[in-house]
Amino acid sequence: MPTIYLIRHAQASFGRSDYDRLSPQGEQQAAVLGEALAERGLKPSLVVRGAMRRHAQTAEIALRAAGLDVPVEVDEGLNEFDHDQVIVAYKPAYKRRAVLLADLARSGHPARAFQEMFSAATQRWVEGEGYPESFAAFCQRSEDAVRRTAARVGKGETAFVFTSGGPIAAVASRLLAGSDDLWLKLNPVTINTAITKLTSGRSGLTVVSYNDHGHLDGTELLTYR
Repeated sequence: MPTIYLIRHAQASFGRSDYDRLSPQGEQQAAVLGEALAERGLKPSLVVRGAMRRHAQTAEIALRAAGLDVPVEVDEGLNEFDHDQVIVAYKPAYKRRAVLLADLARSGHPARAFQEMFSAATQRWVEGEGYPESFAAFCQRSEDAVRRTAARVGKGETAFVFTSGGPIAAVASRLLAGSDDLWLKLNPVTINTAITKLTSGRSGLTVVSYNDHGHLDGTELLTYR
């Protein structure tokens, strides 16, 4: 039976001017992930990633740590939604990054304040209209990208897909609930480098496990952002 492993990227550089780059902790996470993939004896016949730098870096470090020298293809359908557009639509003043950072600093708890603001912004996106990419369009292109990969994996073969938490939650929601209704619950709990396992059979794609992060147990590397 074909198997697809959806792998969330390692921790990016939250709070930095260039978010789309792994943090030092993220680099460690990616290496631990690769070692775990090697311990499982997984040898993918296909590796696909999104077009973002954090996807590329996670794939590169993990595959190297796993001892796998395989080609990696790019599918932009696996990219995360544009969180900047979602935030600015929620509060236009945040188009100026300095205003956002100042508001977060004044809260006394920047990480918590950002999460509360971001949750409200994504809720508005899920329920609203007028975005360059609607929530429904995002979920559809995420599903389409994963199905493109699944269609290329033969019997007994395995694919690694390096992407983001948003697309993984979108695909999982559609497969588990038949709708996008679970996304708001699944997306926030997706852990960096967590693995979601899908199988492809006569009945289509099935979620076997979601957000598996056992390779981070016993470490101080577990992060959500």
